[in-house]
Amino acid sequence: MASFLGYSHEDLPDWVKKVEQFPVVLYVLKWALIGTFVGGLTGIGSALFLWGLHWATEWRELHKWIIFALPVGGFLIGACYYYLGQDVVKGNNQLLDEITRPNRIIPLKMAPLVTIATIATHFFGGSAGREGTAVQMGGAIADQFTKIFKLDKYDRKILIISGIAAGFSSVFGTPLAGAIFGLEVYIIGRMRYEAIFPSFFTAIVANYATHTFGHHLGITHTEYNIPIVPEMTLENLSLCVIAGVAFGLTGMLFSKACHYWGGLFKSKIAYAPLRPVIGGIVLAIGIVVINYNHGLDYSNYDLKYFGLGVPTIVAAFDTQMHWYDFLMKTLTTSFTLGAGFKGGEVTPLFYIGSTLGSFLSNYISLPVALLAGMGFVGVFSGATNTPMACTMMGIELFGAPSAVFIAVACITAYMFSGHTSIYSSQIVGSAKNQVKEHEKGNTLSEIEVIREAEKKHIQNREKGEDK
Repeated sequence: MASFLGYSHEDLPDWVKKVEQFPVVLYVLKWALIGTFVGGLTGIGSALFLWGLHWATEWRELHKWIIFALPVGGFLIGACYYYLGQDVVKGNNQLLDEITRPNRIIPLKMAPLVTIATIATHFFGGSAGREGTAVQMGGAIADQFTKIFKLDKYDRKILIISGIAAGFSSVFGTPLAGAIFGLEVYIIGRMRYEAIFPSFFTAIVANYATHTFGHHLGITHTEYNIPIVPEMTLENLSLCVIAGVAFGLTGMLFSKACHYWGGLFKSKIAYAPLRPVIGGIVLAIGIVVINYNHGLDYSNYDLKYFGLGVPTIVAAFDTQMHWYDFLMKTLTTSFTLGAGFKGGEVTPLFYIGSTLGSFLSNYISLPVALLAGMGFVGVFSGATNTPMACTMMGIELFGAPSAVFIAVACITAYMFSGHTSIYSSQIVGSAKNQVKEHEKGNTLSEIEVIREAEKKHIQNREKGEDK
């Protein structure tokens, strides 16, 4: 038993050590106490964040002229992180780094900074999500209890995993998926059970806190419906795999697009606060171009590719979407986040996946709502390498009847997205194919460096042979 309040397993009486279940009881009591604090605070924080996000979205829709202030909003966000948040700018990747390669306690300021910056991004009209904010909030809050309860490195790892689970669970209303996400996200292809009770307990408490506190704020989670689920036949199984391939490749495209824009802005603009300013100008111009038929009559602008895009996600379950909808959301979100605006990637991935699935119903003979639901979690699975969490999320959101279809789509998407992810600090614990077996044990960012070095080596060798 790891240390707690300065005491360890070695300090227990001999008669306690001899009975296997006694240490387990102490373990459960310990993490139930910690989980109540972490889950409760994270859940309340998520409720306040969702309320702020709802207010920002409503205000923007009523005052669409604010999109022309995107460069101003971008500078404020960039300056906040440049002058106040240099030590928390890595966001979700910082949480993963602290789990696998612990360095120091995550500053609590990560929580308010990312919350304010994300609300500001949506307020001004940027395209981003919300899970990143809640996850960072949960991780930052959780890590503060490391010192309070005098936890060692082993327990600190479990604590951060629980915080991630709490954030994810509370922001989407999916406690089981949130718990599994916390266990699954930091190592690709591996799930370690030492944090299973703390992760589930904290996720459930956080979801309860958000539901209870959010009820008083008028905040509810979006409900989705898949009315028709056909029988799983060999033909339908094949169609699920085909759709899963499309979802996986799209998840890979989104991940690469996010890293591309982020790398481009960093390489071209040295002064960090200027990056979202330039990005904001381009986004504002893009909104005007997309709505060229309205001229400068911004009150009639269609902002379906900006903000969270929840109405479009809901519509995708009933109406076949256009082929370009998922591509446009991929472009606007990856550019927004790459430029330095803040927010999560997961809700945009829901948008991308559901609209892609809805469009594929033109060619794949499965119900439109079912394909939209499969894409909803399938693209998410491909972009985050978390097929089990995504499968469970599909079951929690859409119901058990669609479970087999959801599972096949998520697993196939995971396999076909390659060693890519929106989280570059994920470690490859199990390669997706034998050809990439040598990449095990490295983070995805390290793998990119290795691949680039190998590529240059081959190019130099070919040049030498030509001479």
